[in-house]
Amino acid sequence: MEPKIPQDETGFDTVVGFTIPARNVRGRCIRLGPVLDIVLSAHDYPAAIKHLLAEALLLGALIGSLTKEQGGQMTMQAQSADGIVDLLVCDYRDGELRGYVRHDPSRLDEVGTSPTLTTLFGEEGYLAITFDLEEGDRYQGIVPLNAASLSEACETYFRQSEQLPTVLRVAVSSQDGHCIAGGLLIQDLPDGEEGRERIHVRMDDPDWEHVAILGSSVRHAELADPAISMEALLWRLFHEEEEIRVERFAELSRGCRCSSDHYRDVLSRFGSAELDEMRDDNGLIQVDCAFCSKIFPIEI
Repeated sequence: MEPKIPQDETGFDTVVGFTIPARNVRGRCIRLGPVLDIVLSAHDYPAAIKHLLAEALLLGALIGSLTKEQGGQMTMQAQSADGIVDLLVCDYRDGELRGYVRHDPSRLDEVGTSPTLTTLFGEEGYLAITFDLEEGDRYQGIVPLNAASLSEACETYFRQSEQLPTVLRVAVSSQDGHCIAGGLLIQDLPDGEEGRERIHVRMDDPDWEHVAILGSSVRHAELADPAISMEALLWRLFHEEEEIRVERFAELSRGCRCSSDHYRDVLSRFGSAELDEMRDDNGLIQVDCAFCSKIFPIEI
């Protein structure tokens, strides 16, 4: 699965950021490969759930990498009270990705191999995107899962919660037994300045419309093709622009943060009676990490 691309260009599992200064636009471009295989291998998910989680992890990396603060975390959580999937969680922190899905296997078997997002989450599903910043600030946006895909729901989040016109294009593919996910995020920057208060956001700005049309023209096959570097893909889309600034950001890795010490610290906050109820016949508390499927026998 190694990409046949020049060594000085970007293949798998690296965040590539870019700006088009003349258009007041920023973006991210990512292709997940080995990291995605590692995360998905923790569970024996059926194909539809693998596809769903792969898309969520890719979106998590695209959106989470927009944060500038070291130690900040972006969490994407999709929930439903009546869906086949009742919980999807993934998060991104400093280049680390993790995620898992909780679903009803028997109900999934009844809906075929390519269920829609509404079929998976039902009519009452919703998506919450939360940013926890290092200095303690926290903000969250919630949108209904009534879109055709998770990426469309995320576009709605940016439009409604952050007033940022955003284009998200993602592709998930299985190649030679490996899962590959490629994605492109493009955002308008009002007044051409990051961090400035967004008093007036023009959804019909001609510069934004021009770049959005170009970005939306990317094909799924291009996003998921490991033989096309991220730089080459951006050049295909925006080569007529007078300047594109490209910068490599975080190297991505599987970031499950479970450990015996972590769970021992969490359990220390419970009362003695509650701890007694959790212990098995050997006096141990068996903690099952939902992210990596490891079981930690904790003595406390």
